[in-house]
Amino acid sequence: MAGVSVQAFRRQGRRFGAGLVCSEMVSCAGIEHRNERTLGYLRVASDEHPLAIQIFGSEPATMAEAARMVEAAGADVVDVNFGCPVRKVTKTGAGATLLEDPERAARIVAAIAGAVEIPISVKMRRGLENGSRACLEVGPRLVEAGARTLTLHPRSARQMYTGEADHSLTAELVERVDVPVVASGDVTSRARARAVLATTGAAAVMVGRAAQGNPWALREILDGDDPEPTREEVVAELVLFVRETVRELGERRASGFLKKFYGWYLGRGRFPRPFKQELVQLETTAEVERRLLAAAPRAADLLERLESELPAGDEILLDMPISIYGGG
Repeated sequence: MAGVSVQAFRRQGRRFGAGLVCSEMVSCAGIEHRNERTLGYLRVASDEHPLAIQIFGSEPATMAEAARMVEAAGADVVDVNFGCPVRKVTKTGAGATLLEDPERAARIVAAIAGAVEIPISVKMRRGLENGSRACLEVGPRLVEAGARTLTLHPRSARQMYTGEADHSLTAELVERVDVPVVASGDVTSRARARAVLATTGAAAVMVGRAAQGNPWALREILDGDDPEPTREEVVAELVLFVRETVRELGERRASGFLKKFYGWYLGRGRFPRPFKQELVQLETTAEVERRLLAAAPRAADLLERLESELPAGDEILLDMPISIYGGG
């Protein structure tokens, strides 16, 4: 969920019933070098808890230091990424590559376990190659090293997001470890979530792409409540998302970052396709907001109510420890 799970996305997920939300993956090297943008990922809002912050890297000592800073930032869980399939991550020896190096993977988890008091979770894929069963070898070793829960997305790194998630592998992992296993991959509806839970014995399901621009999917999965949101609801949620993202990232970064979200929110037959194209071409988020509210004027009242329910003032962002910024 890199480039997606910003604070606005996580806070929205909590409002719609997610039991735990997770940050996008954070580079431990960026934390080590006090990169300003990377440190921004460690900001925690008071209404995000429980929250996991996910880190990635390949060196045990560096990952342990990053985990300490994640704990200091206020996260409830430190999540370790052994699943990212993207080349720029795997070529550094991080992400899914570590599934092919069980010894190093276990050393990383052990180093983190010795550095923090909060629980450690690990997100895995099945392995690098199609048909790999590496996760079944690595998973128990990670638990021995200190992982308190495992999440499995049973696609290979080579598959990326094509094909189907093979949850028979999730069921095998559940049998091999004595910690909760979270099932990830293709969980798009209540029926699918219930089927995955029933056939795997997993303790929970993780929802990712299904919630992009569609937080109502979380409500349907939890409660079976599946009314299609009205245009007013879609616009109110999108405008709130825009405002929260600008607050977090600033106008310059947010204006480009948000463009992919317009299609996610306005698709599914909710608005005509040309409307999304019109929004993408607007230069500022203020213009986007005005155009959205013009298309659904009654959304303004709903938006006002949503904003009134957010934590106020200093409660929105918890202060970061000064040590995280190296003093100053």
